[in-house]
Amino acid sequence: MPVAVPAMPSDVAQALSAAGIELEAGDAEKLQRYLQALLDANERFNLTAITDPAEAWVRHVQDSLTLVPFLASAGAQRVIDVGSGGGLPGLPLAIVMPDVQFTLLEATGKKAGFIFDTAEALGLANVKVLNERAEVAGQDHKTHRAMYDAVTSRAVGRLQVLAELTVPFAKEGGTVLCIKGDKAADEVAEAKQALYKLHAQVVDLHKTATGTVVVIEKSRATPRQYPRQPGEPKRKPLA
Repeated sequence: MPVAVPAMPSDVAQALSAAGIELEAGDAEKLQRYLQALLDANERFNLTAITDPAEAWVRHVQDSLTLVPFLASAGAQRVIDVGSGGGLPGLPLAIVMPDVQFTLLEATGKKAGFIFDTAEALGLANVKVLNERAEVAGQDHKTHRAMYDAVTSRAVGRLQVLAELTVPFAKEGGTVLCIKGDKAADEVAEAKQALYKLHAQVVDLHKTATGTVVVIEKSRATPRQYPRQPGEPKRKPLA
């Protein structure tokens, strides 16, 4: 059985405050309940390799919330989280940004079901769950393609592939935010041609206490052929 998740550690609270992220009353408790649900469900099917509660507070919650200042400065009202997995970074963001509408896109049915049930249990009226592949939803011109102010993603694959799965969702002038690790600069260099073909460019690499936020700006409409058929971006990355 997973151990009980404690209240937010003081070092996490201090790190969030130092980053200009102020929590409202009840936010910390909802984040705690989310982590507990994540670790409980992880006993039944794989959602996270991180099972230590203290580490989960840093690696999941603190890391996800590094995107708050970027979403706030972009004035984002509609956000899609691509490849949300166990709800990261989408659910922590939705908890602390209740006035922003979040769509959490997840292709695996069990994971999408977990996200839906958890959002409902936490009373997150600003969350919708989309159980679909990014390649399919990204070609849905009526509902999802070029419909979002910002796109978020975390731990979904190399940027050369990820760009094709995320950029089509952003409006022209919109922002794509990818949480990456120490090799972020290498991934950006590798993805240069892919981003060029998608009419997007990296405008910032922002180091945080937990990783690196890659900030991508979409300058023009994505060419119609992208994203390609399911599986094709990973099999044959744009170059």
